[in-house]
Amino acid sequence: MAAPKVAVVGAGVVGLSTALCIAETCPSCSVTVLSDQFSPNTTSDVAAGMLIPHTYPGTPIHVQKQWFKETFTYLFAISNSAEASEAGIHLVSGWQVFKNTPKEELPFWSDVVLGFRSMSEAELQKFPQHQFGQAFTTLKCDCPPYLLWLEKRLKATGIQISIRKVADLWELHSEYNIVVNCAGIGAQQLVGDEKLFPVRGQVLKVHAPWVKNFIRDGDGLTYIYPGIHRVTLGGTREKENWSLSPDPGTTKDIFDRCCSLEPSLRGAQDIKVKVGLRPSRQSVRLEREVLSQGGVKLPVVHNYGHGAGGFSVHRGTAKEAARLVGECIAALQGSSSRARL
Repeated sequence: MAAPKVAVVGAGVVGLSTALCIAETCPSCSVTVLSDQFSPNTTSDVAAGMLIPHTYPGTPIHVQKQWFKETFTYLFAISNSAEASEAGIHLVSGWQVFKNTPKEELPFWSDVVLGFRSMSEAELQKFPQHQFGQAFTTLKCDCPPYLLWLEKRLKATGIQISIRKVADLWELHSEYNIVVNCAGIGAQQLVGDEKLFPVRGQVLKVHAPWVKNFIRDGDGLTYIYPGIHRVTLGGTREKENWSLSPDPGTTKDIFDRCCSLEPSLRGAQDIKVKVGLRPSRQSVRLEREVLSQGGVKLPVVHNYGHGAGGFSVHRGTAKEAARLVGECIAALQGSSSRARL
């Protein structure tokens, strides 16, 4: 058969990474990314981009660890290259602190990040409200630069990028052999996934260049993540809230909570407020499906539902989605050779 044509729907970090992995693993494919929103207008642009995994209750831990490890290894290599500043990727050290000692003192990802250890009594004196903490070094992606870097890589690989709103995957069947669904929260309408729900996140991006270390409260609600140019302060986790409008009361609450962890932030300047809807479900949907209408079949690979953990596992899930696309291509080639017989 001719070179298989693959459409990837969605241009956040998962969609762009999946398209890149498909091009790398199936160089004979022609790949097109379709989305009505590209950077700087995607949910990924709002994300803090810290590599600290979120746990998916419906996905086996060894699978989550593999995804995280592949993502960390990939980004670590970029952080160690001349492209690090353009891609917005850098190492950052800091602390995760807990008011009470957590059940798991060693999270499943502790041996993937660098230098993971329990905090000393002296370090904990910085956080008088907390009694236990973990210190480690991880990676941070500054999201808009990273998405633009990925787009540049895609174009250099010959991948087409097209602004298009896809209302139904089936509308692509006459143009493409395989469709990859990386629509994020849009998948709720696109494929009618009722297990998918928004978790609204409001964050502040501030100018505070003296803040060099990340600080994260173990409850995951309050965090301070220094980037190359701005510090991200968070946050909120509001289930089933679809509002993209910033809430001034929430802005004040986030700022006050972060200042209680890092009092020097009272001097932060130029506060910008961002809101995004995390595409959340019990487990990432990462699987093959064949849609059929009137005897016509359309192979689909789904890769969405990463919730708060998209950046931590995006490359690992993109590699798995590309492998599934390879299986779809093999099945198509098998059926076309049978048809010739």
